[in-house]
Amino acid sequence: MTSSEFDSFTAALDFTLDPFQVRGCRALEEGRGVLVCAPTGAGKTVVGEFAVHLALAGGTKCFYTTPIKALSNQKHAELTARYGAHNVGLLTGDTSINSSAPVVVMTTEVLRNMLYADSPTLDALSHVVMDEVHYLADRFRGAVWEEVILHLPQDVRLVSLSATVSNAEEFGAWITEVRGHTEVIVDEHRPVPLWQHMLVGRKLFDLFDTKALRAAQDEGQKNLVLDADLVRYVKQREALDRSFEPGINSRTGRRTGSGNRQGRGQQVRRPIPRPDVIALLDAEGLLPAITFVFSRSGCEQALTQCLRSPVVLTTAEQADEIGRIVDKHVAEFSPADLDLLGYEEWRAALLRGFAAHHAGMLPAFRHTVEELFVKGLVRAVFATETLALGINMPARTVVLERLVKYNGESHVELTPGEYTQLTGRAGRRGIDIEGHAVVLWQSGVRPQEVAGLAGARTFPLVSSFSPGYNMSINLLDRLGREGAERLLEASFAQFQADRSVVGLAKRVERGEKELVSLGAQITEAAGGADYLEYVRLREAVRARERSLRRADLADRRDGAATALAELRRGDVIAVTGGRRRGLALVVEPSGDRRDPKPVVVTEGSWSGRVGTADFVGEIQVLGTLRVPKNADYRSGRGKRDLASTLRNSTISAPRQQAKAHRPAASDTQLADLRARMRSHPAHTGRRAPELDRLAERYARLEREVTASAATVRATTSSLAVTFERIVALLSDRGYVAQIDGAAGLTEAGHRLARVYSESDLLVCECIEDGVFDGIDPAGLAAVVSALVFESRGERGGMLLTGEKVPGAVRSALRDIADRWTDIVAAEAAHRLEPSREPDIGFVAPMYQWAAGGTLAAVLLAAGERGRPLPAGDFVRWCRQVIDLLDQIKQTSFETRPGLATVATAAIAAVRRGVVAESG
Repeated sequence: MTSSEFDSFTAALDFTLDPFQVRGCRALEEGRGVLVCAPTGAGKTVVGEFAVHLALAGGTKCFYTTPIKALSNQKHAELTARYGAHNVGLLTGDTSINSSAPVVVMTTEVLRNMLYADSPTLDALSHVVMDEVHYLADRFRGAVWEEVILHLPQDVRLVSLSATVSNAEEFGAWITEVRGHTEVIVDEHRPVPLWQHMLVGRKLFDLFDTKALRAAQDEGQKNLVLDADLVRYVKQREALDRSFEPGINSRTGRRTGSGNRQGRGQQVRRPIPRPDVIALLDAEGLLPAITFVFSRSGCEQALTQCLRSPVVLTTAEQADEIGRIVDKHVAEFSPADLDLLGYEEWRAALLRGFAAHHAGMLPAFRHTVEELFVKGLVRAVFATETLALGINMPARTVVLERLVKYNGESHVELTPGEYTQLTGRAGRRGIDIEGHAVVLWQSGVRPQEVAGLAGARTFPLVSSFSPGYNMSINLLDRLGREGAERLLEASFAQFQADRSVVGLAKRVERGEKELVSLGAQITEAAGGADYLEYVRLREAVRARERSLRRADLADRRDGAATALAELRRGDVIAVTGGRRRGLALVVEPSGDRRDPKPVVVTEGSWSGRVGTADFVGEIQVLGTLRVPKNADYRSGRGKRDLASTLRNSTISAPRQQAKAHRPAASDTQLADLRARMRSHPAHTGRRAPELDRLAERYARLEREVTASAATVRATTSSLAVTFERIVALLSDRGYVAQIDGAAGLTEAGHRLARVYSESDLLVCECIEDGVFDGIDPAGLAAVVSALVFESRGERGGMLLTGEKVPGAVRSALRDIADRWTDIVAAEAAHRLEPSREPDIGFVAPMYQWAAGGTLAAVLLAAGERGRPLPAGDFVRWCRQVIDLLDQIKQTSFETRPGLATVATAAIAAVRRGVVAESG
């Protein structure tokens, strides 16, 4: 490739490249791979687009991968506009457009699947762009990025584009090790400066002292000084806040801060209403803005509040244009569906310049919002953090309502990396001179806390790579056992693990040398080597005693867990440990067999969950009491009533616990070690205190060295150990067999290699055992949904009560549950993490939809607590069901043509209405 290609590429641009972009393009032109780490909005995708240019100029192919479908669609539209539809294709889970084009945009999983299948589409591939490569750290999907990097042919140039991470050099060193020389380009400069603010009440403050900050930047320093006016004003607000809190006057002894003043106190503590925030930003010239609200309902509430306010952000001409764009996007929807989806309110908000954006929205609605925002017609968007994860939707200002978010399990504080990702959307290159990040102050939010987030720009990239069933079976098929282990050893996860124990390995080396020195001192002090042998025997006795105690404790805990899992409502037990000792009545059995914690009410009227740590010795059911169906064990009165019933019963706790079993008394290995120790000459002979001190030191150091060495071995071979355990399990279940003296795939193994699902092994077991046979298309879609769906609330489990599904579906679900239980038992035996449990929360709605039910009825059936399921969630789960049905069809086509036919019909039954219209 001649150097003129760079000139040709830049000649078509209407802007001048930054130095980091020039470096990346030059490295590519010279035949090297590149890793570009730069802030959001800095323009790192230019380097990826140059890879596209090189491939087209050279008559080869370029694949442009993204982490999410929305970003793939966006990049496909951009490249199509530049290079023409004939040159650009699109491949996502459910979309295929011009897949043989020289440039194909795809989700990363699609490329991984191509590599495992040795797809002919890979022929003539010269460049791969991995946009948002920092997704490699995602604990659910990150392994896919490493699989692609490791499996790509060596002659393919890799372009990795990442947000700014603190260990870019480490990541670049790994890519260089596995793919050859890679140029690592890190640029932390934002082309559009970002200014940090806090909105306290109706006053907008700079977070940092602007003059001091500019002076520090001029001198090349990074000193950050908080704005004095902000700090002073927040202190005043906090003092005012405290004055409205109920308390006791130290002079009069009376309560203060009560009555009507409490209402005023609430007003002091809360941020100003959302419409007022938008109006204030508009007055300051800070629109368009994205306000991050960390809940879907919060986004919708914000939209409703704005609609009720007098704020309008559009002109009449803009409203007309918005109406035309909205009509274009919803043209295929029926009036009934639009009415159900809250179309009129959504449209009314758009016409006034407001919008919400979250995963619960219908894709068509989200895409409409994105188009209108990019065109500058919608000027205020209330969004969840998913908006910050990839799609190009920058704003002048980003507003953070809170610095705490719900992560699916608990409320956690934002990390510096998350703060940087969210605020990185502020500042549009080529439009804005500067971007703005605004944090809304509320009680408890300190400027110092915000400064800590704003001042820490980067986060480390940590691998989430770990072999699973599909990965292991494909590695075995492509590379053999030894080749697979070599590839695992080449992963970024292993690269980081090896580096993490470098210090520990050196400590082991020093410890081993010190042991030799101590051993020599002991031998000299004892006048021979016998005493060192005695020291080791004594330590072996102690180690065996500790091992037996741990094993006994584990056995007792396992027994307690089994007993707790089998408890039923009304059982009476004795809590024998902890602070809640005494009789307890089970009011809510545990649904978790791995860590059972039933809810009990004690004699002392305490109610809560108890676990294995609350018991000493065996757990026995002492009797049974009737618990009324409507008993309220959460209220004070309900707990007292149940406790009274328990105390007045004839059931009593055992007076004395059975004596604990002493495993050491019957252990032959321990007995033999003790006998050898006692018969050793050094056991009865007199020895100097100094010798004992040396011996204790030797024993302690040897324990530390042994433990550290074990940690090093486990860390540096952890992936290979997991792989070997998976292969052993798959061998036991008939997916791997000895073929010509080596481990190879059986027919079932080849099917498993083509199933890409979190429940891959369970899916294959169900196919092999005919679980899916004899079910109609709607029933198959319903059953398959249990293998992909994950409840947000409490709809999980394996029992269907009162929901209308055929007996064949119920029977298949029971069979799936049986096979999952069998797999989990096998995983426990092979010391593997348990597979995800099937979730029947979407079975009845899926059956209803695939059988032709209305959208309104299905969304209501799929919802919780009387609220319908958001349409966006419904479409997403339907797409995942379609994807798995398609995989079942592909893997069953030759061996079970009947199942493949039903799967095809099931796909058609699901892909209708809003599911089909959502692309």
